[in-house]
Amino acid sequence: TAIVITEQPVSVSVPVGYSFTLRCRAQGRTSLQYQWFCQYQSDCRLIPGATNQDLPIIADQTQLYTCRVNDLHRNAVFSDWVKVEVHQCVARGLPPQLWQGEPVIVLNPSEQRVEVGQPLQLQCAAMGVPAPSYQWYRNGNLLEQQKRKKLLITHTKVSDSGTYLCCASNRHGEHWSNAVDVHIGEQSQPTSLCCKSPGKIALLVGNNRYQHHPNLMAPVRDVFELSRLLKHLGFQVVSLLD
Repeated sequence: TAIVITEQPVSVSVPVGYSFTLRCRAQGRTSLQYQWFCQYQSDCRLIPGATNQDLPIIADQTQLYTCRVNDLHRNAVFSDWVKVEVHQCVARGLPPQLWQGEPVIVLNPSEQRVEVGQPLQLQCAAMGVPAPSYQWYRNGNLLEQQKRKKLLITHTKVSDSGTYLCCASNRHGEHWSNAVDVHIGEQSQPTSLCCKSPGKIALLVGNNRYQHHPNLMAPVRDVFELSRLLKHLGFQVVSLLD
């Protein structure tokens, strides 16, 4: 109770070489002293000279950071541990100029074909300041338990088939990954549809972002619902968002 941290540092996800600042603020009964620490793998060490409330960083490698705050009576508290995730390989042109920390997808999930009962894993990654949170969807429906970069289903069922995509979001906005098809125990279905109905191809485009109009939500769900319907009718479907 002698020291209270009033502003915790926040995790970030940034490209290599990006400059930013971790912040920690605290209140106490006497003057306070700050000391930052970092941890890489199992090695935790003090950062020499890092004795200010703000810690400037030039992103080099993924590490964990915490700040110790102590007063003149030897009371001490530590801030939350935060992760600075550094993306070493980022596609040319990312992040965009004048980037304000909004989510930018740097790894999209890929199409999967999995036998029934086998595990399914999809991956998505995004840069952002603060680090984005993640939410996965299947056929436009929110998957309540899938809130990490990696979607994992340990024992798949046929009902897990569908079109998946991930939304990365932080306080600056949100960004959607590419939509990908997952086939569970239906290895021959795409070929058979192609052979039965050559030329039946549907292109669906759902826009929910407009420069001079509030963002829409319905197009995302509409694209998935129409995609599922058209596939049942024998169409090959290409679905695009924004």
